Amino acid sequence: MPAPPGLPNPRSPGPRPGPSGKTRLLLDDAGNRLRFQLELEFVQCLANPNYLNFLAQRGYFKDKAFVNYLKYLLYWKEPEYAKYLKYPQCLHMLELLQYEHFRKELVNAQCAKFIDEQQILHWQHYSRKRMRLQQALAEQQQHSNAAGK
Repeated sequence: MPAPPGLPNPRSPGPRPGPSGKTRLLLDDAGNRLRFQLELEFVQCLANPNYLNFLAQRGYFKDKAFVNYLKYLLYWKEPEYAKYLKYPQCLHMLELLQYEHFRKELVNAQCAKFIDEQQILHWQHYSRKRMRLQQALAEQQQHSNAAGK
């Protein structure tokens, strides 16, 4: 089964090793930039449980080449690549997609709905916690400014 439209070929060579043996980001020509953009966009789509359900229902997770492509995409966990991600939860989903049991469960729409709800709850908790921390910091600065006068 071919990769979904617009995705790079999973059989094509991945990132090339740099002089130090580490993978390096190659954005030196139009082809590499396009590949980077396509893979960046696809990896971030993995943060959407409904998209994962869509892929599962159409059998992509049963295709060995596609599963190998998901394994190849793990390089996005490296800091030099991860810094470009807007939706870091996609890395967690990418990690979970390495497990066959998880891929099989995604066929069920209830599974995708549950993941979606958990992501929303996590975001709400994070937002409230961040707001409390910012308020505490603002109060602390006000007290230190008042004490300094």
